[in-house]
Amino acid sequence: MEAVAKLRNYPTSPRKMRLLADLIRGMKVEKVLAELEFNPKHPAVPLRKLVLSAIDNWKQKNEGGDEGQLVVKTIFVDGGRTLKRMRPAPQGRGYRVRKRSNHVTVIVDTQVPGTEKKGKKIETKSKGTPAAPTA
Repeated sequence: MEAVAKLRNYPTSPRKMRLLADLIRGMKVEKVLAELEFNPKHPAVPLRKLVLSAIDNWKQKNEGGDEGQLVVKTIFVDGGRTLKRMRPAPQGRGYRVRKRSNHVTVIVDTQVPGTEKKGKKIETKSKGTPAAPTA
């Protein structure tokens, strides 16, 4: 049974948060926590706390379940409210500054066999030998 955790109105742009969300989507939670703990981006700290909260929510729903098989099933980042401010500009004008925020939703669930995230295979071709024709 899946568990959900939400982070609302976190004051960083959705684009910056999506970079981390794309990084952890589909991974096991143990690996996600290790990845976020040592990631230098500033949204990694609240995102790590959010994943921990989702794990705790899953534990409350599934007492006695094995949390070693948990994966980040779904994670998405939506835009939150935007604070509009003015910044002084030359010749008496004002530039608009948009301070963006975002909403993050994380869903964790046990891993179904055969659906684990697979890394991209990089095929290398050597320059000296031509590829063998396939029949």
